[in-house]
Amino acid sequence: MCLQHFPEHHPMGLNVAIQMDPIETVDINGDSSFALGLEAQRRGHALYHYLPDDLSWRQKRVTAKGRAIHLRREPGNHVSKGADETLDLAALDVILMRQDPPFDLGYITATHILEHIHPETLVVNDPASVRDAPEKLFVTHFDDLMPPTLITRSKDEVVAFREEYKDIIVKPLYGNGGAGVFRLQPGDQNLASLLELFADIYREPVMVQRYIPQVRQGDKRIILVDGEVAGAINRVPAEGEARSNMHVGGRAEISTLTKRDQEICDRLGPELKKRSLIFVGIDVIGDYLTEINVTSPTGIQEIDRFDGANLAGLVWDAIEGRL
Repeated sequence: MCLQHFPEHHPMGLNVAIQMDPIETVDINGDSSFALGLEAQRRGHALYHYLPDDLSWRQKRVTAKGRAIHLRREPGNHVSKGADETLDLAALDVILMRQDPPFDLGYITATHILEHIHPETLVVNDPASVRDAPEKLFVTHFDDLMPPTLITRSKDEVVAFREEYKDIIVKPLYGNGGAGVFRLQPGDQNLASLLELFADIYREPVMVQRYIPQVRQGDKRIILVDGEVAGAINRVPAEGEARSNMHVGGRAEISTLTKRDQEICDRLGPELKKRSLIFVGIDVIGDYLTEINVTSPTGIQEIDRFDGANLAGLVWDAIEGRL
């Protein structure tokens, strides 16, 4: 294996690989994985990058075709890459599992493969816990914190739910970034054809929720590190848009926690810690918890800009504490 030539670094220097989508194309002012990588470098850790598709298991060995990288906060010149090499992942100290959903069988398979080396090589977040906590399903274990919600493939169930709550949101169970999220207001005649479309695209049930009008004031992203609140940001949807995700035009605003937000975090914190979910982003609209993001949560750079904080530093404190 080609792991014999690590650069010299101070005694705490760790060998860290980031499993994620192409790092060349990330938004360096918004991407949380980039911030985590920069902080790792600042601490003297050596960085590697590989794509989820380059992960392999063969006779007990877990490898990935990857490369050493060096990151810089320079637009258009933010990454230098070494030559391709085969990384023996068991010889590394930490792997950040940071690829974007969809949370499909490819994603699930990656968690199974990484389980062969975790926790000797610390995978963040814990691969078994990630697999057991898909964002829109894990949240159902805290149903008293959620808005009225239905998960089903039955058209009749959705129609009955809509008759009860009138104004609803319909979304895929395993999507991300606001893709496929629809608001159907009273009188909208598209429900049947929307459900047919979803049935053609997805084999899973859909999630249906009562529309929460407070989303106009924003969808709050709260970051928890090792079960403790680290920071929050409010994402306000663009005019005429039901979704508040940044890349569909949501606007970031400074935010503080309400008493209700703190109650929600106090309920979730011990569960997240117990499951070794070190870096988690939850979404709160009004008084309701809507999602628990454990796959590749974002928002730390936006929070840092408002709070003058260093959330990547808190994540690395938690990781180094585990080691």
